[in-house]
Amino acid sequence: MHTLWFEMGEWKNQLYFGDNLAILRDRIGDESVDLIYLDPPFNSNATYNVLFDARDGEMSSSQITAFEDTWQWGEESAATYHELVTSGPPMLATLLGSLHDFLGNSNMMAYLAMMAARLIELHRVLRDTGSLYLHCDSVASHYLKLLLDAVFGPKQFCREIVWKCTSAHSNAKTYGNIHQNLLFYTKTSSFTFNVQYTPYEQEYIDTYYRYTDEDGRRFMSSDLVGHKGVNKIYEWHGIERPWRYPAERMDELEKTGRIFWTKNGFPRYKRYLDEMPGLPAQTIWTDIQPVVSWSTEGLGYPTQKPEALLRRIILSSSNEEDVVLDPFCGCGTAVVVAEDTARRWIGIDVAYMAIALIRRRLEETFSALSPFDVDGVPKSLQDARAMAHSGPHGRYQFQWWAIDTLGARPANEQRKGPDRGVDGQILFIDDTTGKPKSILVQVKSGKVSRSDVATLVGDMENQGHVIGVLVTLEKPTDKMEKEALAAGFYEGPGFKGRDPVRRVQILTAADLFAGKRVKFYQMGNQTFKEAITKDEKPKLQMRFGE
Repeated sequence: MHTLWFEMGEWKNQLYFGDNLAILRDRIGDESVDLIYLDPPFNSNATYNVLFDARDGEMSSSQITAFEDTWQWGEESAATYHELVTSGPPMLATLLGSLHDFLGNSNMMAYLAMMAARLIELHRVLRDTGSLYLHCDSVASHYLKLLLDAVFGPKQFCREIVWKCTSAHSNAKTYGNIHQNLLFYTKTSSFTFNVQYTPYEQEYIDTYYRYTDEDGRRFMSSDLVGHKGVNKIYEWHGIERPWRYPAERMDELEKTGRIFWTKNGFPRYKRYLDEMPGLPAQTIWTDIQPVVSWSTEGLGYPTQKPEALLRRIILSSSNEEDVVLDPFCGCGTAVVVAEDTARRWIGIDVAYMAIALIRRRLEETFSALSPFDVDGVPKSLQDARAMAHSGPHGRYQFQWWAIDTLGARPANEQRKGPDRGVDGQILFIDDTTGKPKSILVQVKSGKVSRSDVATLVGDMENQGHVIGVLVTLEKPTDKMEKEALAAGFYEGPGFKGRDPVRRVQILTAADLFAGKRVKFYQMGNQTFKEAITKDEKPKLQMRFGE
C-alpha cells in the first residue's frame, strides 16, 4: 500500500534525501503528481565503449551521486532486472529480455534496468492529466524511448524536443554534438498543456513584418479571403469573394484602420507585431542558453540546467498549485522554478550535498518561501552512523552532511584525486583589512587517532589556515585531545582581549546534534558576533565544488 506523506495534513513541499526508487514506492501516492521532470545521469561524457563494457557481476553496484554519471552492472542491477522480467509488466518484461540478449551484462543494461524500475513508479504516481519529460542525450535516448513506450504505451508519446544546449564547435572527426533531448510523454490523451511562445527572430520580423504604419508600428498583412463552402460569399468594396468575416465585421476593421490595401486595390488584414506573443514553441529549442560558469545563475554544478528551460516545461504542462516532481533533482532548478511559478513541488536526490545546495539556494532566492521539509537527513547519532556505513559512498555522504551542518563550503566536487586534506572550509573576517581568514575542516567517519590531529595541523600550516576543525563520528581519544590542545590558541586581530579560541578543535557527530559549532570571532555590520551557525543565512551564494 502506497501512503502519501502530505495526505495527513496541510501540504508542505518536500526534499527527500535517498534512493528515489525506495522513496517513490514508500512515500509518494498513486496519481498524486501533475508533472514529472527527470534528468537522470545519462553518461553524456562517456563513450559507448564504457557503456557497453560487460561486467562479471562481482563489482559493487554503484550508487548514483551528484558526481557520477554511470550505473554499473552488479548485484543490485542484476536483481532489479530479474524482478522486472519475471514479475514486471508483460510488455516491459519482453523488451528488457530482448535488450539483455543484445546488450548482455553491460553498464547500459544496468542503466536501463534501473531506469525501468523507476519509470514504473513514475507512471503510477502521475495523474491522468499529467505529463513526463525525460531529459537525455543521444547515447541512450533510443533505449529510453523504448522503455517509455513499454511503460506509458506508444500512443502516449507526445513529442521529442531537441534543445540546442551549446554553441557550434569544430570536430575534425565528425559532426559537432550541440544538443540534448527531451522525451515528452503523457499519462492519457487528456493532458494539461498551455501554449508557450518564443520570441521572433529578427530575420523573421524583417521578412514578414515589413510594413510600417504612420505611427511607426510594424505589421504584416494576412489574407481576408475565406474558403468556398465554409465562408459566406458576398460583395465588399466591389469584390465578390468568400470573406473570412461577415460584412459588418469587415466594415468595422476598415473603420479602425485594420485594413491594408495592396497596390492592386485588394484588402488584407493588418497584423501588428506588438500584438503578437511570438511564435508557439516548436520541438526545436534554440532560444534557451545553457548555464555557464560565469553566469549569475551558475552554481558550479556539473549538470545544471537553465531556469528558462524548466520554466517553459513547467508553464507548458502544469497549472498553479499543481505538484511538480523531480526525482533526480541535483542542484534543484526544477524545484526553484516550481516555487517561483506557484507550483507545489517534490525533489529527490541520493547525494546529501545536492539536498544541502537546494535548501540554501531556495533560502537565498526567495524572501517569502513556501514551507518545506527535508526528509531522510540524519536526526540522531544512530542516523549518522547508518549514513556513514551505507555502502561504498556512505562516508562521503557523512562528510557532506557534517560540512553542511557546520555551515562550511565543500572543498572539492569529486572523490577522485588529492584533496590536499581539505574537506571543507569556512571563511571569515576578524580585522579591519577586510581580508578573509580560513578555517580548515576535515571529516573522519572511521577510527581516529592522534595522527589525524597531527595531519590536520600540518595541512593547516602548509595551506595557511588559521584554525582547523576535525569532525569525527567516533569519540576522540585522550591523546587526540592533548595533541589538539598543544596546537595552541588563535586570537583574531580585531578581537584583542576576548577569550582566544583553540587553533585545533575536535567536534564529534554527537556534538553537532547537540548544537555545538566551530568557535571563532568574526566581524559583521560593525558588530562582533560568534561563529556562523547552521541557521544563519550564508553571506555568499553557495557554489557546488568551492
